[in-house]
Amino acid sequence: MSKRNKFLAGLGVLAFVALVVWAVSTVPDVEKIVDKTDEPRVMTYDDNTLSEEKDGRKIWELKAEHMVVNVDTQDVTLEKITGHFYAEDGRVVNVTADGGSYDNGTKDIAIKGNVDITTSDGAKLTSDELRWAAKEARLAAIGNATATKDDMKAVGEKIESTDGFNKIKITGKAHLVKGGNDK
Repeated sequence: MSKRNKFLAGLGVLAFVALVVWAVSTVPDVEKIVDKTDEPRVMTYDDNTLSEEKDGRKIWELKAEHMVVNVDTQDVTLEKITGHFYAEDGRVVNVTADGGSYDNGTKDIAIKGNVDITTSDGAKLTSDELRWAAKEARLAAIGNATATKDDMKAVGEKIESTDGFNKIKITGKAHLVKGGNDK
């Protein structure tokens, strides 16, 4: 190989090395994808229904004018609720309230604000909150709870039932009046 060819080959290798160094040094930094918000990811729905069935039988159903679902946890916040809880004996507990929440992990429900409860057999309940404990299949009217049916009136901090308020347990300043209204 002549000196000229060696010189041209050396220049070619040098040019190649310079090109590689330039390419490596000018590569832009890769931006890390960073979640810029700590707020939960949510989906909103209007006029939607949640329900649960067990062994082919509907346990409860809640309709809400507006609901917000956390995409990650599947927990739900509900506004302007109309709902029904179905007892095994066929009776229905009807509920209306300002709002509530559904915990997807436990399947529990908390309903709050102007809670009004009626049953298909004529009982009426009011309370600050209604809670459904799914594991125990228990409904509990909590806070200033008042239940009336026929000529009975029950008042307490908590009125709970596992059979759609057919049989009730009253706790906290419990008061029961039969044969008239107490004042």
